[in-house]
Amino acid sequence: MTDHIVIERPEAAPGVQVIRLNRPEKKNAITGAMYRQMTEALAAGEADEAIRATVFLGAGGCFSAGNDMVDFLAVAMGGSMGSEIVDFLHALAIYGKPLVSGVDGVAIGIGTTIHLHCDMTVASPRSVFRTPFVDLALVPEAASSLLAPRIMGHQRAFALLAAGEAFTAEEAKACGLVWKVADAVEEAALAIAAGLAAKPPQALRIARDLLRGDRGVIAARIDEEARHFVQQLVSREARTAFEAFMAKK
Repeated sequence: MTDHIVIERPEAAPGVQVIRLNRPEKKNAITGAMYRQMTEALAAGEADEAIRATVFLGAGGCFSAGNDMVDFLAVAMGGSMGSEIVDFLHALAIYGKPLVSGVDGVAIGIGTTIHLHCDMTVASPRSVFRTPFVDLALVPEAASSLLAPRIMGHQRAFALLAAGEAFTAEEAKACGLVWKVADAVEEAALAIAAGLAAKPPQALRIARDLLRGDRGVIAARIDEEARHFVQQLVSREARTAFEAFMAKK
């Protein structure tokens, strides 16, 4: 694995695996290789009985600026969302152990929608959540079109996923995207994960499964969104939107 994804097992949090996005010079923008590494880490965490909870964290005062646009556009030119992305989203949806996340700074695109799959998310007061899918003539992903209305209600989900409105940490907490706002994000997230890891694992797994509902429905929505995403990728309006975006860059 490259050091853009760092896997940690903190001594202070027994039973916890950390998947850290570690590309601060690019605001932890995610490449295909990074998606693949996170998928492998989830599979390893699922298979290892010593791991009872997994935490997603960023580095350098940022969670993630979303997809690395250069890397993503290289794949998108062929009319594909990228198998690494879809594989990761499915791995995220079916992961059977508690998922916790800690957000500090910007969380854009997948940097926001990943938390819809987490059981508890902690954010710093300076965190900002935004999904500019429609601004790029694309559509929501990661089953966010299914999960966000469940969690946030239709109007706030629409504001996030369709209108592209930015949510502060407190706004995200008020609508259920975030569990807690704290200055010491990593410490709070690890403490939550360690507490979950100390609970009876089978009982916790069953409770989590009951709360999350049918994973097949989530997987089907991931695939449905991906089909629309790919159709939009090759559209004229997407090409125009991406050209305008890259010109600004």
